Amino acid sequence: MRECSWAALGARQGEIAALKRAEHTDTQRHGHTDTHTDMNIDTQEAYNLVRDDATEVNWVTFKYNGSTIVPGDQGVDYETFKRKCTDDVRLFGFVRFTTGDAMSKRVKFALITWIGEDVSGLQRAKTGTDKTLVKEVVQNFAKEFVISDHKELDEDYIKNELKKAGGANYDAQTE
Repeated sequence: MRECSWAALGARQGEIAALKRAEHTDTQRHGHTDTHTDMNIDTQEAYNLVRDDATEVNWVTFKYNGSTIVPGDQGVDYETFKRKCTDDVRLFGFVRFTTGDAMSKRVKFALITWIGEDVSGLQRAKTGTDKTLVKEVVQNFAKEFVISDHKELDEDYIKNELKKAGGANYDAQTE
């Protein structure tokens, strides 16, 4: 017969209790409730498409599919991206912009959180916490925008904000 000390038995019971708590928490997080949001595994691939200089993809959206954030549409033309931002949706956009002057062109990336006017208050609030999941994948960007007004999606406005975020501006210099 194997001897077991009370301390060892207590430690083992503590481990079992911790495992049960973790299992219960996992069930709560991944069960049928819509209180937790997950990221789809393909989001990294979509993010890399925009960052890759060898592709023509300039933007990608990340949208909700139930309680999971998944890659949505992607494209080349920024105007097409803007049309995805309708009043009844909330989405995250990762967009490539080319800024600079005639002497120097630079690629800048923006993370745009779009929250349409018709999105409920609870979903609006949840978007803020869900953005932390998106930022685990979308890590490199010059500026982040939270937008719910179509005027703020103006390409010149975004580029100007990216230029300001970039620091020194030599566009005004002449030879």
